[in-house]
Amino acid sequence: MPSLVGFIGIGNMGACMARNLLAAGYRVIVCDRSPKAVAALQQAGALQAETPAQLASTPGLKALVTMLPSSAAVRETYLGPTGIFSLPPRTLRPSLLIDSSTIDPLTSRDLAAAAARTTLHPDAVEGAAGAPSTAPAMLDAPVSGGVGGAAAGTLTFMVGGPAEAVARAQGLLGTMGRATVHCGEAGAGQAAKLCNNLVLGVSMAGVAEGLALGQRLGLDARNLTKIFNGSSARCWSADTYNPVPGVMEGVPASREYTGGFAAALMSKDLGLAQEAAAQCSAALPMTAAAAELYRQLATEAGPAIDFSGVYQHVYGGQAVAANS
Repeated sequence: MPSLVGFIGIGNMGACMARNLLAAGYRVIVCDRSPKAVAALQQAGALQAETPAQLASTPGLKALVTMLPSSAAVRETYLGPTGIFSLPPRTLRPSLLIDSSTIDPLTSRDLAAAAARTTLHPDAVEGAAGAPSTAPAMLDAPVSGGVGGAAAGTLTFMVGGPAEAVARAQGLLGTMGRATVHCGEAGAGQAAKLCNNLVLGVSMAGVAEGLALGQRLGLDARNLTKIFNGSSARCWSADTYNPVPGVMEGVPASREYTGGFAAALMSKDLGLAQEAAAQCSAALPMTAAAAELYRQLATEAGPAIDFSGVYQHVYGGQAVAANS
């Protein structure tokens, strides 16, 4: 098990994942554009690097995880002028690179190709588990489970890349999640994640629409949720992440739709799914409709609002009293 792990991107998800690594005994070195986010992790015991390149050249670093908001941010972090792959030959330290961002599959494949052209520091080659390689292994490993799953360490990782590298990453991924699914070669993890988030975005819109309609027809949202959860409408958006304020504790709807999965990110993910569909001539009419709803939500209520806010801000649904 690696003793020193790098982590770039410590927003809502990444900070929770890094904290779980610290709690498990890893030494963690972080890099982020937010001084506040870095300071919070430093208080928990993390070290700091100023740039991705500086972090990636840290002696003793065994693995590096990135959790970033967009394909552009990932490309900048890996391929930019101060990026991970900007280092001179034989200076990169981690033999395992794991990108847990949700991005387009093509970018993941480009990163895997760039990693294959990169030469590790001699110490990293000698210390790598299994058959020594002069190049780092690159995995795309987006996650499902949301901020709650990141905090609880119950994420599901959808992984693309070499089977040997996936096996080598199991200990690290198992500290941050409870399930790892090897989906295929580079880019396959991202393809799986886009399909997953497509279903999530559409299902949340459907649950919100149904609950808002039921409310206008005189039904109590708590009772209708019970019906959904005990019948064919049951899904994660209803029984785990309910969008109605007052129905469920500990979800973004219970705290004014804060601290969850931003509507802007859901809109971005559905856009990525649409781009991928265009490349293989797949029709996504439901995705197109849902994407427009989340774009509307992000525009009218702010990009950071949780995507379940579509219930209140797009459909006009109302909260229920806590004791109703």
